[in-house]
Amino acid sequence: MAYVAIADRDHEQHLHDPQSFVTKYIWSQDHKIIAIQYSLTAISVGLVALVLSLSMRLQLGFPDTFSFITPGEYYQAITMHGMIMVIYLLTALLLGGFGNYLIPLMCGARDMVFPYMNMLSYWVYLLSVFVLLSSFFISGGPTGAGWTLYPPQSVMPGTPGVGGGIVLMLISLVLFIVAFTMGGLNYVTTVLQARCRGMTMMRMPLAVWGIFTATVLGLLAFPALLVSGIMLLLDALAGTSFFAPAMLSMGEESRHAGGSPILFQHLFWFFGHPEVYIVALPAFGVISDLVAVHARKNIFGYRMMVWAILSIGVISFVVWAHHMYVSGMNPYFGFFFATTTLIIAIPTALKVYNWVLTLWRGNIHLTVPMLFVIGFIFTFINGGITGLFLGNVAVDMPLSDSYFIVGHFHMVMGVSPILVIFGSIYHWYPKMTGRMLDDRLGRIHFWCTLFGTYAIYLPMHYLGILGLPRRYYALGDTSFIPDSAQAMNAGISIAALFVALSQMIFLFNLAWSRKHGKPAGGNPWNATTLEWQTPQTPPVHGNWGKDLPVVYRWAYDYSVPGAAQDFIPQTMAPEDVPRDVGSTYDGREGAHA
Repeated sequence: MAYVAIADRDHEQHLHDPQSFVTKYIWSQDHKIIAIQYSLTAISVGLVALVLSLSMRLQLGFPDTFSFITPGEYYQAITMHGMIMVIYLLTALLLGGFGNYLIPLMCGARDMVFPYMNMLSYWVYLLSVFVLLSSFFISGGPTGAGWTLYPPQSVMPGTPGVGGGIVLMLISLVLFIVAFTMGGLNYVTTVLQARCRGMTMMRMPLAVWGIFTATVLGLLAFPALLVSGIMLLLDALAGTSFFAPAMLSMGEESRHAGGSPILFQHLFWFFGHPEVYIVALPAFGVISDLVAVHARKNIFGYRMMVWAILSIGVISFVVWAHHMYVSGMNPYFGFFFATTTLIIAIPTALKVYNWVLTLWRGNIHLTVPMLFVIGFIFTFINGGITGLFLGNVAVDMPLSDSYFIVGHFHMVMGVSPILVIFGSIYHWYPKMTGRMLDDRLGRIHFWCTLFGTYAIYLPMHYLGILGLPRRYYALGDTSFIPDSAQAMNAGISIAALFVALSQMIFLFNLAWSRKHGKPAGGNPWNATTLEWQTPQTPPVHGNWGKDLPVVYRWAYDYSVPGAAQDFIPQTMAPEDVPRDVGSTYDGREGAHA
């Protein structure tokens, strides 16, 4: 009977293997192919958002120069750029891309526990992207209500794309949430149920912890966006009044009565602030792995890092209304949300300290991934400090609708995770393709991106303090802003064009190195985690061949005193660890774990 069960299981595994080009690369159930599909789709739609941002900067830097950018198109560009970058690029790439690729490999699993549902999650995500982009081709174009979609503006005449644009946006968001839910259930179940022998929760790499916690946040927070999107869709199509109040529009009474726009803000930001950490926590986890590998040193305070990730996840659900200080909330509520905002800064700061202390006296290799790591740490600190200012009600009120917000938000939510994504691609590209990315092109790409983004967003903080308002198509005549502010705006636009062109270096490097890059070997970075220990590079379907790996130690045994080499893979048993002559090291998992 046991023999029959084993034979049946082997037969099922054989049937699950891809049998043709279509089943291997298109309708694939292999988590690695699905991860690449997610990543390529997210990067492609991200390029659309990049072009939209350039059109905005052309208008802001050189007003009345480009006749093809009308006020309506400007606000449509703002809306689509923001929504694409936050949802369809960052969330999809960090969870759908990195989450899909890394979780089974780092946990020692053959695949996600629900491969067919994993495949469906990608195709529903792709459908949501097509629905979103289709709004560019309908009468009236996409919605111009702002990426937060606040009613009543989003559903009332006079707003660009108020007909089909807002409807397609909301349908696309519903589809995206369905896709995320299918993928998220896979990630959580795989981490909890499919780890290999010896891979305890406290031996998991921090990248897995970050993706796992962010997925749980998404499963709890996205329903708020789902129900608010459906209710807003009913307001737009069926004449309900969940969010749209009684008001005059174009001199006539609207068909709505009794809705609460503030209710939509609460629902949106109850999702919206955890969304910041749905993006940030995977980035935190990934950057922790990159720091340890390229500094050749065990991560400082592993358990503290785990608890900091979990603490950030919990507290992120009680800070949402700091986005709403200008909505007229009760001062007691303002005090509560200001306090929780400062509290969440504590575990976040602990992570920064741990990264810095990991680098301290480490054997730092200034590889391209490490350059992006260092760039991320500096950028995240800068953005986090300005966030502490905005968490204070008295400071936030005058700055809320200024360019200070734009600078802060992009430093924290734009530049920081993008630097992590770039560093991660340079780090894991050899595992995905068997080839190294070109090092010289990578360094040029890093320096152009880092200095270019600082030239864009640091001046925005100064412009915000001057009082330059955001979301304005044209400023007109202003007496309270010096003339030099417009010169600075033009400089920001030139820097934005420079950064956009710099990304072509990265795209060329990806394509060129796929065929012509230096062969990477199985473990070019001498890393300890499981994904670098697969029998083949790139890993084949099923990842591990006949036998799953067995884990004997945590993920960060680097530069262990007494060991003959500066890294000990997780799969190496204590008795197999090479030791220095005369060393008393017994080969066991480090006590610092």
